[in-house]
Amino acid sequence: MKIALYGQSLNPDFLEDLTKLFELFGERQIECFVYQPFLEYLRQDCGIDPKISGVFEHGDDLPEDISFLLSLGGDGTLLKSFIAARHRSIPLVGINSGRLGFLSDISRDEIERALDDIMNGNIIIDERTILELEIVHNNHSEFQYALNEITVTKLDSSAMINIHTYINNEFLNTYWADGLIVATPTGSTAYSLSVGGPILTPDSENFVISPIAPHNLTVRPLVVPDHYSITLQVEGRGLQFLTSVDSQSEAIHFSVLLKIRKAPFKVKTIRLNDHSFFATLRNKLMWGVDKRN
Repeated sequence: MKIALYGQSLNPDFLEDLTKLFELFGERQIECFVYQPFLEYLRQDCGIDPKISGVFEHGDDLPEDISFLLSLGGDGTLLKSFIAARHRSIPLVGINSGRLGFLSDISRDEIERALDDIMNGNIIIDERTILELEIVHNNHSEFQYALNEITVTKLDSSAMINIHTYINNEFLNTYWADGLIVATPTGSTAYSLSVGGPILTPDSENFVISPIAPHNLTVRPLVVPDHYSITLQVEGRGLQFLTSVDSQSEAIHFSVLLKIRKAPFKVKTIRLNDHSFFATLRNKLMWGVDKRN
């Protein structure tokens, strides 16, 4: 079996688990290809020089028969691994070395069992909807796909922005707010959740439109089918607003339009058989901790 390993930086107390992970690769004769910047970090900052089969910087650098991409960190790291492996339909699996993780939900004490389950095919593969962003009348970066959300926010520290929003070219509302989030079901437990948006199950065929600190208190998050298109036109003081596509951000001129739609492909993520979405919610959000329940 061949796997890709992605990471950025790690908590020092996770290095022992990482060393054990590389030992497991050797014992199970797994060929490991490591993300080049992460390998340099391991060698220079951690004093770890693992035995590997190769390195990669983009998905195109990996062999065709890569079985899955293993992300070490939290959900943010897994989102960046999705970017690194772009153009390749490689299933993603996350080991959580941090605190809270809905995507990276394999804990450090489950690593060996999880690796064996993946090798034996004792897993569930979820297909997750992706957002695609088109920035009209603007030269922008090639990669405009989001697993979690696409967000527009103000650049100025005080002035709110006006976000004229259209659904299937029909006017919905002008949000006077600090910003607006368009989230996938996967992203419903991320930024959207922190501003009061609803939680969607990963297989929900919907998007969530959530305003950030709206001036009008009657404005609330809205759920729309994922085959709808969403168009945003932003106005405000100054010249630019900030557009974020998951972890990537870019200052955009007010004169452009943003068109958001469902991407023509999905991303595969690996889940252990005994890891259900609802169990993850109870665990990560600590539902039931209050003994009165």
